[in-house]
Amino acid sequence: MREQPGSHIEARDGWPVRRRLGTVLAALLAGLAALWLVGERGRFLLPSSRRSIRLMGWSGTFSLTALHGYVYGRWTRQYMAVLRWLLPRLRPRQSRYLADRYHAKVLTAELARSVITLDRDIPLRDLEQVIPYSQARTLVLSGSPDIAVYECACRLSRTRHCEPTQVCLIIGQPFVDFTLDHHPGGARRLTQNEALELLRQEHDRGHVHTAWFKDTALNRFYAICNCCDCCCVGMEAMIRHGIPVMAPSGYLARVEAQRCSGCGTCWGACPFGAIHASDGVAQVEWARCMGCSVCVDRCPTGALILVRDEAKGIPLDVRTLA
Repeated sequence: MREQPGSHIEARDGWPVRRRLGTVLAALLAGLAALWLVGERGRFLLPSSRRSIRLMGWSGTFSLTALHGYVYGRWTRQYMAVLRWLLPRLRPRQSRYLADRYHAKVLTAELARSVITLDRDIPLRDLEQVIPYSQARTLVLSGSPDIAVYECACRLSRTRHCEPTQVCLIIGQPFVDFTLDHHPGGARRLTQNEALELLRQEHDRGHVHTAWFKDTALNRFYAICNCCDCCCVGMEAMIRHGIPVMAPSGYLARVEAQRCSGCGTCWGACPFGAIHASDGVAQVEWARCMGCSVCVDRCPTGALILVRDEAKGIPLDVRTLA
């Protein structure tokens, strides 16, 4: 019997596309299984991985998104080194894709503290106005959330880097247990007071608090990082390569000219290069200012304040967004 035209699609070499796709899928699943076996130190699955599977379901577990999330969480330092290498080589469409799936919201010191001191459950949906990217994320936090501190992969991916390196705060489950299980030498659990003290120390160093959202199978907020402009891959992507992986805090720094002494402290401290001098008075460049509050607390004369700016988005304030 003669086969009707179009009854199946042939690849260039005559191999049906459907069969080829099936083979590729089987190879990806086999690769995922191999990564688990290697990454789980000879066991089938560590307890945190089993818990993640229960949350995602098997259909969510056996997916490229889950594989990506596992690789990121298991080999974060190597992942960041590869990402840093890729950044200058990305095309505009690829850059947009990256920003939609890996991005942060800048937090003032007060907003960062509000996440750590949460005292009630906060399930949030439809965060497009807070995280202005095409794929909205979800923020799910429990009162008194579990917190772990983890080695900063951005800093460790550089030969010369800022100290200390254990400054990334992993927030909530199953991320905390996964990090502790897979990085027993580089992560430890923190109390609420210890996390607040770490935030204070990093703010005093002039580093930027950022809430990170990543394209994982669970697809939600997972960490507060304390970013420096010399090491942070996200800041490098935005400042050097124009890839919009960071959203402003929703605030803008404003100079009260009559109180400004023109000392230069603020423009030397601004991690985004948003402040310069004009006639001996500090001036804030609107487009560059991310509202991080570093300059405000560095100003010796109190000439800088933060003001709400609707054009800079809505603050990620868990006290008001519930």
